[in-house]
Formats: sequence, structure tokens, C-alpha cells
Amino acid sequence: MVNCCGLVTLKNEPVPLKSIAVELEVQDHVATVVSTLLYENKEENPVEACFVFPLPGDAAVCHFSAKIGQTEIVAQVKEKEQAREEYDDALSSGQQAFLLEESEQSPDIFSLSVGSLPPGESASIRLEYVTELAVQADDGLRFCLPGVLNPRYEPRESQGETIQVMSAPASQISYTLSFSARMSSSRPVARVESNSSLEPLQYLNTGKTQATVKLADGHKFDRDIELLIYYEDAHQPSAVVEAGQASAKPGSMMADPVVMVSLYPEFPKDVMSSMSSCGEFVFLLDRSGSMGRCVSSSKTEMRIQSARDTLVFLLKSLPMGCYFNIYSFGTAFEHVFPKSVEYSQKTMDEALKKVGKMGADLGGTEILEPLKSIYKQSCIPKHPRQLFVFTDGGVSNTKAVIDLVKSNAGSHRCFSFGIGEGASTALINGLAKEGGGHAQFITGAERMQPKVMQSLRFSLQPAVVDISVTWDMPSVTTLSPPITTLFQGQRSIIYAQLSGETTEAEGGVTVKYSLAGQPSQNQLRFSLAPTGDTGLTVHRLAARTLIRSLETQESRKQDEVKPEVVDLSVQSGVSSSFTSFIAVNKSSNEAVKGPLLQRNVLMAAPRMMKMCSAPNDDLVEESSRDSPPPKDLLLQVVTLQKASGCWELDSNLAAVFSKSVSEVEKPKPQEVTPQVWATMLALIWLHGFKSDDREEWELLSMKAVSWLKAQNAPSLDQCVAAGNQLLGCSVTKDLLGV
Repeated sequence: MVNCCGLVTLKNEPVPLKSIAVELEVQDHVATVVSTLLYENKEENPVEACFVFPLPGDAAVCHFSAKIGQTEIVAQVKEKEQAREEYDDALSSGQQAFLLEESEQSPDIFSLSVGSLPPGESASIRLEYVTELAVQADDGLRFCLPGVLNPRYEPRESQGETIQVMSAPASQISYTLSFSARMSSSRPVARVESNSSLEPLQYLNTGKTQATVKLADGHKFDRDIELLIYYEDAHQPSAVVEAGQASAKPGSMMADPVVMVSLYPEFPKDVMSSMSSCGEFVFLLDRSGSMGRCVSSSKTEMRIQSARDTLVFLLKSLPMGCYFNIYSFGTAFEHVFPKSVEYSQKTMDEALKKVGKMGADLGGTEILEPLKSIYKQSCIPKHPRQLFVFTDGGVSNTKAVIDLVKSNAGSHRCFSFGIGEGASTALINGLAKEGGGHAQFITGAERMQPKVMQSLRFSLQPAVVDISVTWDMPSVTTLSPPITTLFQGQRSIIYAQLSGETTEAEGGVTVKYSLAGQPSQNQLRFSLAPTGDTGLTVHRLAARTLIRSLETQESRKQDEVKPEVVDLSVQSGVSSSFTSFIAVNKSSNEAVKGPLLQRNVLMAAPRMMKMCSAPNDDLVEESSRDSPPPKDLLLQVVTLQKASGCWELDSNLAAVFSKSVSEVEKPKPQEVTPQVWATMLALIWLHGFKSDDREEWELLSMKAVSWLKAQNAPSLDQCVAAGNQLLGCSVTKDLLGV
């Protein structure tokens, strides 16, 4: 089956979708999203409206219904081929029918078909899903309502169902969008931020534990709607026990209580203070044509340029003694070195020279082949492999890419970064989840460096091994796959089914692991009393987790897994790649007459040109840029740092301080070397003028401090005083850490 969207306006055909209303309910870190889509047929013949759209890749779609006049039809989950046959049979007999399907290749793409809508008739479609909200670097919880759909690149070897998306500018989107959100928690809602204009936050009680917010009028369909929700003292371990469904089959997951445990491990400070000096760091950069887009409508910087700058920060922050390599890919792929090399001044300079020439000039998005090439390389003993993947798009073979990472999960950790609007959540989250790493999304005008450097810090943390989960309660079945990775302060969620009768009022879970050779554990005690009416949210999230785990099992063939997935999907009412939602209106006695016209609904695309607006508002092709835009001062300072961590005293560094070399040399204490003096000045400048960007330069600053300590340099107190006076700062020696 080929799903298409984007042809409507080009043919000047009416768009049957009139409006979308989205209501978001956030309870702590779990979101329930209800979308109501209003369709209306103003043509003279019946129409079939087809809409291909994205949802979060880890969403559990759990309700689909249609309302025609006063008649409401609730869809059922059925095996996909059976559902398609029922839909086709209904249309051929003149009945109204509705079909919702998840893509077999990418779980973040859905297609909705509204069939046999008579002339003058309207239909209201209700779609509901639940999802967990990811924790961001600044402790906010991120919700994203996908508002744009990137074309999914189809690899040459791709077979089976594909997703074809023809882009359309926001100006051609005729339907309207309303969006409202309600947040509630046991802790106060501190603030809500967004990349879109919001009406003022409204608190519903004096404790500020409940609040609402709405999207302001005039929203344009050129971006995803992103909310960042901040609670006060939010990220504490917690557990929710949800009662089972009374009508479900006894002994099934839906009939028994299910517990959702959220853990935030805290590691010993002495272990976390010492970053690893070993590792093999492999950076995989997307150089497909879409990386030539601007990072946002308000910035002229291209995605590829932002990625290049980020690689500079990464390369400067690597520890001496590690190994590294850089791959880039499009239709074909390239690498800086045939295999990973030891990090040194020479290899770093060679890599930076090649990074500076990288453009968005390699065509499509063939990510499988470079990944295979990386995995074919032998791992370096005592240097754990850390893979960093940067991409702005999606591919139609998402599951194949994730399966490849999963099959090599024992040899590396994978950190993934989705760049720009419309990046595939299924791809980015799947790479990190199966690769035991961490996923980040960079949207709008936000800088890439803070999130990437947080992931680098994660990669430098000692690997957590020998992870085990034990339950202090009877008759427990863990529904989540085994935990393979833990990071300081990052959330881990575990679902478990509680079967049998118990007289215990309290239960517990213990996560044990080994960190830097030290046995450690985190424990949580919680009440076994079910919470109030949660609408089976926990059960559906648990079912989604189990379904995804079954779908990606390597040890079993798809034909063996399919019956189990279909059974669980039907029981729980949660979508899967093997099932669909089907609803047929059997209440009408009259068949819909007339030729059935197909109408495809537009999905907005992000900025589509391989151009960026220059400062004078002229359009400049990427290939015509003979020189990069001026670098910011922070990037200049970072670029000047040596691999060892020090800086040289030269005119380039002096220019950052708006001084001549002689002005910088004059206050240098006599017994201090030029390198020590330059390094002290760079550190003072970073702390004095770029403290807000500390996340970006903290690792390279630590490397500089280590270099200084190794020099046994005299007169550091005098250096700090003289440097402060020269640069106009008031930085203390303790703050510098020297």
C-alpha cells in the first residue's frame, strides 16, 4: 500500500479537512492527547479523504472514533489485512468507513482514511494517544505535537510498503488548528515554554499544581508545536499502581493491576567527578540536501553549519588518549580516517580541516551503509565505542536502521540528535533506546551545542553494568525490556503486571548495578493501593512497551511474533504495525451513491528551499557561499584551543579580547610561560563573559585545567589578578578550579 499526501492544492481540489482541535492532558510526566478532526464534503459527489501525518514514535494510540450527525462509531482494533478488507468492502457497498493505520516501516507515521463521505455531510474524527514525556537537559519535560512532515527518503534497497510525502508550504494549508494543554502534578508547575506563541499560563489552584495554557491565535503550519513543562523539584522517584479493567479476560495484562515505576538514579559524587579518559568516539553526520535548510525561520544559519560548529566543540572536548573518527553520509558515505585514530594535535587538525569543508551535498539519506561500515570495524580494547548520530530527517526503513543498531548494542552506546522540524521521533528515539544511549531534539532557533555536550558528558561517565531489577512483592511479571543503560539523573521507567491476591499494603523495587567497579543500588517503596481513575493510561503505556519489544525481537521471526502482537493489540486497544483501527457506519440504511472521489489532505512541510535568507534578505544558494558567516567569539576561542587543552598566545586570541598581542603580553608575570598565560586568560574570559554558556565549554575547560595542573606553573594567583585586570573580570582562582 502506498500512502501519499500533498497533492490537493496543486490540483486546486477542495480540502475536506476543515479543522483540528488538540487537547493535551499532562499528569506528572505522562501525556494524554485527544485530537478532533472535522471533515466536511462540499462537493457534489461522495469523497474519500486520506491524511498521512506524524505522531510521536513512542505514542500508544488507544482510541479512534467517528461521529456523523448524532451517530458515533467507535473503531475496533483488528488484524491489518482484515481491517483493510472490511474497509474496502464497506466502500464498495456504499457504506461509510474509517481506517487508521500505523506504518509498517516507521511507527511515527499514521494514515487516516475517511471513506464515502456523502455530499453536504460532515464527520468528526476523534483520535487519542498516550505517551511519556522525555526529560531534557535543563530538567524540563518535552511534549511535541508534530506539525510538519518531512519527506521520508526511500533507500534503494527498500521493499514493501513505502510512505510518499509531497511537501507543501504552510500557505497552502487551509485547515485550522486549536491547541490547549492542562498540567497537573503533586508538585507546583513552575513555568511552561514553547516555540510557538502561547496565551498566558493560567493556574487553577493556589498551590499551582494545576495549570492550563492555550496556543495563541495566528499559528502558522511551519513548525512542530513544542512545549517544555517545568515542575518544582520534579524529578523524584515515583510509582503509580493502576487497577485492571473489570471486563478484561481474567489473568490477562488488562485485567490485572499494572505498576509504572519511574526511577532517577543518583550516582556517588566521587565516581561522577572523574570523567573517563578513554573511549572510541565515532561521529556520524547527515549531509543530505535537507541539511542545507536554515535552522529556523528567524536565523540564517544552516543546519549543516550548526552541525559543523558542534563538531568543533566535540573535537576540542575529547580527552587525550582516546580514539575518534568522523563519518558523513547522504546517498553515499565518507569517512575522515579509514579507521579510528588516536586523538592528538595532528589528527584533530586534520579532522577539523575536513569538517570545515563539509556541506549538505551528498544527496539522499542512506544511513544503513555507513552504520554497517562502522560496525565492521573492530572495537579497540579498553576504549568503549560511543557513536554520535546527527540527522535532520527520516527514512522509510526506520525499523531496519533501528534493528541494525540493536544487533550491535553490545559493542557500543548510541547517542542520537534530531535536527530541525519534522525529524523522525521513531528514528531518533529508537537509535538511542536500542543503542543504550540518549536522544536529543534540536528545534527552532536553539543552539545545538548544549544538548550535544550533555550527551558527551554522558558518554564520558563510567559505563553502568550488571543492571538487575528485583521486586519486593509477590507475583510480579516485568513487562518492560531489561534496562541496559543508566545515566546520572536520567529517568528509567519500568512497567510490571501484578497478578494474584495480596494482603500487602506496600511494595518495592530495587535496581542494582555496578559503576566503576563499585556495587550500587537504588530502591523505591510505594503503596500498592490503586490510584484514582486513570483511564487505563498505565496499562496502555505498558501494552505499547510490550508490543514494541515484541516487534523488535531478534530471536523470533515476524510470523512467530505477529499472533502475539495482534492478540495484545486487540486486548489493549493499542495500535501496532500488524493491526489497524476500523470503523464502519452500519446505522444508515441507504447506500452512498455516486462516483467516489479521492481527496488527499495536505500536511505542512518545513522550510523547503535549499537556501537561506542572507542578512540583506537576498536568497543565496548554499553552494554559492564562498566564505562562512562570521564566527561568534565563543566559537573562536574554542577553535583556538589545542588538543592538549592549552591555548597559544597569538594575535587570534588577542583579537577575541579586542587587544593587540603586545597589550596581552605586557601584564604577563615574568616567570609564567606564554602558553600558561594564554590558557589562564582564555579560562578567565570563558568564566567572566560566557558563564551562561557553561554547558558548552565546561568539558574543554576541565581539560585546560588538567593541563595547567600538569605544568606546575608558578604565580597562578598573580596570573588570575593580572588577567582579571586585563580583561575587566572578577573571576576567582577557586572558580577556575586551578
